[in-house]
Amino acid sequence: FVVVAVDLRGAGSSDGVIDPMSAQEREDVADAVEWAAAQPWSDGNVVMLGVSYLAITQWGAASLAPPALRAICPWEGLSDPYRDLAYPGGVREVGFAKLWATGLKRSARLGSDLVGTWRNHPLRDDYWAGLAPDLTDITVPMLVCASFSDHTLHSRGSFRGFAQARSRHARLFTHRGGKWAAFYSEHAKAEQLAFFRDVLDGGADAEAGDAAATGGSTGHTVRLEVREDRATVVEVREEHEWPLARTDWQTLHLTAPGRLDREPPASTGSVTFAAQDRAAVFTWTVQRDVELTGPMVARLFVEVAGSDDANLFVGVEKWRGGRFVGFEGAQGYGNDRVTTGFARVALRALDPERSTPIQPVPACIHPEPVRPGEVVAVDVELLPSATLFRVGEQLRLVVAGRWLAPRNPLFGSFPTRYESSPKGTSITLHWGPDRDAHLLVPVIARASGRAHTVHPTNETRRP
Repeated sequence: FVVVAVDLRGAGSSDGVIDPMSAQEREDVADAVEWAAAQPWSDGNVVMLGVSYLAITQWGAASLAPPALRAICPWEGLSDPYRDLAYPGGVREVGFAKLWATGLKRSARLGSDLVGTWRNHPLRDDYWAGLAPDLTDITVPMLVCASFSDHTLHSRGSFRGFAQARSRHARLFTHRGGKWAAFYSEHAKAEQLAFFRDVLDGGADAEAGDAAATGGSTGHTVRLEVREDRATVVEVREEHEWPLARTDWQTLHLTAPGRLDREPPASTGSVTFAAQDRAAVFTWTVQRDVELTGPMVARLFVEVAGSDDANLFVGVEKWRGGRFVGFEGAQGYGNDRVTTGFARVALRALDPERSTPIQPVPACIHPEPVRPGEVVAVDVELLPSATLFRVGEQLRLVVAGRWLAPRNPLFGSFPTRYESSPKGTSITLHWGPDRDAHLLVPVIARASGRAHTVHPTNETRRP
């Protein structure tokens, strides 16, 4: 392999002005692919590999199908800047995005105030649509890393890319460790090299009409890593689709203050909390070992007082023996929850073309303020995870009107931070026979005596 590192337009030694994640940048990267293929040291076959922004640019270039591009390996990269970074669920991110844009301004030649531009576009309008490549135009073979630990940045976009691209040969690599540690690990490097060599040797031709004619391999495969806490890998196994086809989607209902139950509520109830400094918590005690692998969905019936809008932050936590069980999160945050979701109440309307029962996608186009006394249904997407809950442990559903992590730079999720609900706002959650508030969870049957495949790391494992 010859490795080519490219200074994008407006960065490093390249001329011009940078326009991050734009259509122009997509074209520039596609041009760089074709340039590399034409060099005397090249055999004309180009593949792409990289983490974070180096993954984001792969989605864009591959959507333009440059002829020399043979395969991509986007290792944790968002694919829709509005939904994945700046406004997940319509809720504005005000920490990492600002820090990243400030650093970019110092190191590159920006043509505009990126923070100001993003602030002035709170809805998913034409500006944001232009920054999201059409993933269905991607047909080259892919090795996609989508972690369960980067929920505030790259996880959603990585899973989306794997699901929406039309590559006939695609592999999904999941993990719940640190982003860079996973990328540079020996087993990840082995995956990357094996994938590229298979493609370049003619074993995985996404555009070949008959895989058998090329003697190659096609199809979708998944490397699934299941954990029970931050340091303990329960199992690493092979699957063939995402989400898993054998998922038993089960419903945990809000039935009383502090309670989640398998049976729906027989009577009405509600709980009220101050949006900026309190939260509502609902708990389910696990009766037998259960694996929850896949996305989750919270359906909430919400009343807002003191304002006509609120930001909802929904988390699923694991508790053991009365203590919180933490997981690896974005930017090295070591006390993350199992999964997290976001929703701006006024932007609760779903996109009918993109939404499914297990993945509600808010359109974020037309705000619908909440009237006094009005109770509205809000569906909140919680990002994918793969977690084993042991018998006696507790699953806790947490709903708040502000970000669920401390702002402290030492033990918080620095620099990630989100805009809170307006001051003076209170939120009331309702449930009852005609308001089935619930959490939809993905239960996976576990075969007893299943052979475990684990890779050498510093993490512990339990059968």
